Amino acid sequence: MRNMRLLSSAAFAMLLAFVGPVLANEKLTVRLDFSPWGSHAAMHLAQQKGWFKEAGLDVDVQDGRGSANTLQLVNAGQADVGQIQLGLVPAARHGGAKVRAIAGFDRRTDLCVLVDKDAPIQKIEDLKGKKLVVFAASPWAPYIDTFLAAGGLDRNNTTIEFVDAAALWGTYTSRRADGLMSTVASALPLAQAARPSKCLTADMADLYFPSYGLIASDATIQKRGDTLKKLIAVEQRAWAEIAKNPDLGVKAMLAERPDAMLNPDVLREQIKLTIEYFNTPATEGKPIGWQATEDWDAALNGMERAGVVPAGWKASDYFTNDLVPR
Repeated sequence: MRNMRLLSSAAFAMLLAFVGPVLANEKLTVRLDFSPWGSHAAMHLAQQKGWFKEAGLDVDVQDGRGSANTLQLVNAGQADVGQIQLGLVPAARHGGAKVRAIAGFDRRTDLCVLVDKDAPIQKIEDLKGKKLVVFAASPWAPYIDTFLAAGGLDRNNTTIEFVDAAALWGTYTSRRADGLMSTVASALPLAQAARPSKCLTADMADLYFPSYGLIASDATIQKRGDTLKKLIAVEQRAWAEIAKNPDLGVKAMLAERPDAMLNPDVLREQIKLTIEYFNTPATEGKPIGWQATEDWDAALNGMERAGVVPAGWKASDYFTNDLVPR
């Protein structure tokens, strides 16, 4: 009888050895673009609600230090997935990186120049004689001259001041600059209290820029496609719920990042603006995360004009819809 018990115990241990890996959640590291802000709401809601675990995923959601830094980490294999501004992907691939966009949430161009809400500035040419502040690693950097030229301007009649990212907001809110080059959803709500602002967007110069979404390396896409599909499906679920009730995202972020001293009112407006920039005419009626070739073509045309990518590009080199649940 004792031998039978030992045999049973051994058999059970062997069974666990085989079943355990099947039952274990698949680990994924997701690196965000920056410190917590509204575009991260879906990741945090999915984490808080346990939806990743329901899908069989064990997701480590990490704050980032900028979209470019996150892209580098994903390319180096130090993170499985990055949530970044997707418009950075083409230049990175031409520089040798092996990453591509696997889902696009903010598909409408949101690069903008913030100026005073009541300023008599409505178009690019109105920036003549103004000082604009930006940081060197900003996605804006390669497009500045092309943007100014669309209004008949250049750096001789419009001042561009590059500052450290940490000094960017202080320079603008203290009124040591007339404009701030940033993004709509991240910047407008933050500016509201200190310096109410409005935006001139990059598409005024026919510059289109796929904004926030998910990237992965070619190797991860090939080896872990099914796992990435699960992640995107959960993100779709989370964004759909947040679109109905943005406060779900606010509460989740406050719960997931209790030490970040987040302002719920700013978060709420950032989330609303993020959702407002979800669709373009080419993506209307398509699943959350699905990317349109037409939008990428428009973006790449502008990138070619700005010298970001050489002629001869193909949009399909930079994104895939294969992992987006329909």
